[in-house]
Amino acid sequence: MRTVGYRHSLPIESPESLIDAEAERPSPQGRDLLVAVKAVSVNPVDTKVRKGVDPAGSFKQLGFDAAGIVAEVGPEVSFFQPGDEVFYAGTLDRPGTNAEFHLVDERIVGRKPASLGFSAAAALPLTSITAWELLFHRLELRQSPEEKRRVLIVGAAGGVGSIAIQLARVLTGATVIATASRPETADWCREMGAHHVIDHSQPFLPQLQALGIEAVEMVLGLNASDQHAAQIVEALAPQGRFGLIDDPAALDIKLFKRKCVSIHWEFMFTRPLFGTPDMVAQHELLTRVGELVDQGSLRSTVTDSLGVINAANLRKAHALLESGHSKGKLVLEGF
Repeated sequence: MRTVGYRHSLPIESPESLIDAEAERPSPQGRDLLVAVKAVSVNPVDTKVRKGVDPAGSFKQLGFDAAGIVAEVGPEVSFFQPGDEVFYAGTLDRPGTNAEFHLVDERIVGRKPASLGFSAAAALPLTSITAWELLFHRLELRQSPEEKRRVLIVGAAGGVGSIAIQLARVLTGATVIATASRPETADWCREMGAHHVIDHSQPFLPQLQALGIEAVEMVLGLNASDQHAAQIVEALAPQGRFGLIDDPAALDIKLFKRKCVSIHWEFMFTRPLFGTPDMVAQHELLTRVGELVDQGSLRSTVTDSLGVINAANLRKAHALLESGHSKGKLVLEGF
């Protein structure tokens, strides 16, 4: 089968940074599905793994988000059968989704939204899981129209922010304030449903106060959390909650003490990496996301399709993500 990966951690400008290869088609065991991959999307974690995990000459198959059709099932599978259309985000400790066929545990797989094609569906899983877990499992935002707390999403125009805005608007009564620093990304956040958009290159609190908001109860830090930490603390109400997903080199946690802010680090790979008893929560939430899409309540955040799944097109996707100027999600479809 055709696959894409790398043998050495190299700058994306190098033609060897991602390469095409052939591999044996795997066989499902236990609760595994063998999925015929139809489309994938690319996330910042793809670039982080490529740059930070050097396989020292052995071939490492890359990729996380995927949508496809179940080709075979393991003997313990109970949620799916061959022919089912699915979408999911894979995990860190198994070969990636940039391949014609891919093995994945059914407990982290959802039914693909019937109303979406494979590429639009492939844009959703990783960001939906991350946004859902951060909002509802970590920060404990209530899924109720009676939930009136104010939520500030820092760096909201990316994949996770685009879904987090929608989930908070659709499933809660919270006021959603997004940050973006360019007119096109600010417009994107409004299109996703943000009540307000402020500029994260400027002090947060004066902009919030100009909107009549003296403080927010929750902040989602989606990038540059170390750079924005002081502004986040200033904007948070006492006993507020801060959830982050990025990897700051250093974060001065003492800044949060005076306001007794709780800090929550979201990592959507934790459940499958450790096989936690609640691992099936990812199957359940992806299934719910698919239902919301088919109801017209959520939309895919795909913004660009870069062609078929091969090394050349994946290098383009990685370069766009590394530029820091992407919005929404980049997808590739077919081989």
